[in-house]
Amino acid sequence: MMQAGKLQHRIELQRVAETVAASGAVSETWATYATGKAELRQAGLSEFLTGYGEGTSNTAVFLIRWIPGVSVSDRIIHGGKVWNIVAIAEIGRRRGLELRAVAA
Repeated sequence: MMQAGKLQHRIELQRVAETVAASGAVSETWATYATGKAELRQAGLSEFLTGYGEGTSNTAVFLIRWIPGVSVSDRIIHGGKVWNIVAIAEIGRRRGLELRAVAA
């Protein structure tokens, strides 16, 4: 269950955007497509140890309200730090998303 009072952390969701210059050169940049508030939880050791083997210092779980189209190719910006999304779980029926992330 998500509680509005726990959504205290400002985050940005970004995805790669390709731009084509007049010369025809293609460049990739990260563009923000959504901003909002999230509940931040530190991930437990057992949650990420088997997949990444680095412990808990660089892993986190962000709980956000439902935003359609979020994918594991996107990233999160929180407090000036970049987090790569590695797993997404839907909370309820389009009530929210649980984004599991590792620091980039």
